[in-house]
Amino acid sequence: MSTTLATAVSAEIIIKKSRFIGHIIPVSNRAAAMLLVQEFKQQHPEARHVCWALLAGGESGMSDDGEPSGTAGRPMMQVLQHKHLDNVLAVVIRYFGGIKLGAGGLTRAYTDAIASPLLAAQYIEQIRYEHCLLALPFADENKVRHYLQQHGGEILSLDYTEHEVVLSLSIQADDYLSTLNQLHQLCRGQTRLLEIEAKTHADSINL
Repeated sequence: MSTTLATAVSAEIIIKKSRFIGHIIPVSNRAAAMLLVQEFKQQHPEARHVCWALLAGGESGMSDDGEPSGTAGRPMMQVLQHKHLDNVLAVVIRYFGGIKLGAGGLTRAYTDAIASPLLAAQYIEQIRYEHCLLALPFADENKVRHYLQQHGGEILSLDYTEHEVVLSLSIQADDYLSTLNQLHQLCRGQTRLLEIEAKTHADSINL
């Protein structure tokens, strides 16, 4: 399981006359995140730097946008990782105030610029589900329904063919293989897996 944000959050801090405007936004993929980064650059043409860090599975990345290497994107990423977040974009817009902060000062500033908005964030726990089509004998439908009701699976739809019933199932990913095995045994080895499609469902919780 991982967490993301219910809504975007932002906050501004001022350090030695430099303004650091931090935004953290839930996103679905890198393409959407990069569009947001470009929008921020267009909205803040006078800003010296628009740095970002993205956690989105295999599409993660970061940018110092001209700040010394490792002083902006990396500390921002570390804050997100510490909170076990996924599918989020962190952006910090810096208006230079004329006083250099040094590598250590910049690292602390970008860390604080992301930690500050997270103080007001509402987190969402993301539970991954697998969707599949499972064919089984008519006679076993009720047994399968009962098993899924007891173990947290869900029948999304069903279709009766001439020889069997085909169920569209949603099963929590952590229990996916064990559930399919149990259903296969329950139906005396007479189930057939027709289609698999992984999807993510997010349940809102306060952390």
